[in-house]
Amino acid sequence: MRYFVHIGYNGLKYNGWQKQPGVMNVQGVLEQALTQVLKTPIFINGCGRTDARVHASQFFFHMDVEQPWDFDLIFRMNKVLPANIAIFDIIPMEGMQHARFDAVQRSYDYFIHTYKNPFLNGLSSFYLLDKLDFDKMKQAAAILPNYKDYRAFCTSPDKYEHTLCYVKSASLSVDENGDHLRFQISSNRFLSKMIRIIMGQLLKIGKGVLSVEEFESYLINNKTPELITPAHPEGLYLSKVTYPYLNLPPRQQFSSILQIQADLSWQRL
Repeated sequence: MRYFVHIGYNGLKYNGWQKQPGVMNVQGVLEQALTQVLKTPIFINGCGRTDARVHASQFFFHMDVEQPWDFDLIFRMNKVLPANIAIFDIIPMEGMQHARFDAVQRSYDYFIHTYKNPFLNGLSSFYLLDKLDFDKMKQAAAILPNYKDYRAFCTSPDKYEHTLCYVKSASLSVDENGDHLRFQISSNRFLSKMIRIIMGQLLKIGKGVLSVEEFESYLINNKTPELITPAHPEGLYLSKVTYPYLNLPPRQQFSSILQIQADLSWQRL
């Protein structure tokens, strides 16, 4: 039988989601734990691939298990797994739904703080900046849903069959003191390092070294910037994955220091 598993993880100590030899990865840790607990080899398919040191406050994978278990699998897995990975729900599926290919929308949050804060270390990206032009950054973010081809904002576009991404929304928020930023973007798919590249460009706009017109010209002409400077990975969260048949709210407690503050005290630009 096929199961969808709803999880969250702090990716700071991992070299991304995807299983690969010789490095710590989230997929490998989960497969090892499931194989140990269920006492049979388990292989899983994730809803996407996060980069090294990137987090997921909502993530799904599917697994096929022939024999049902007669114990609390969520409880036992959360005891076996390290503290930086949590299982929230295990959902039996009627057919052979696919965690990656069936997802119709993915949403990401990117958090920045502009002063040194040891309590946000690893949860938000630290940039020692002041007097950012939030209005110009807002203008650039608002442009994104108008374009479909994101070849310009990808580290290796030629590895894809196509570089079309249907961005549904993109916005910036800032807290009342102006020293915490939150970038939110939703699309059917994302390319390699696409969000971090966009965030890096938005920061350049905020600092006045890149104009909104130059930013848009990359999208118009499918031209990659001469210097690609992806933003730090630590502030990026895969925060929502939506399926036609499954739309669970994220467990916001996973990044509550940031998200609850954002929900209560931040102003959308």
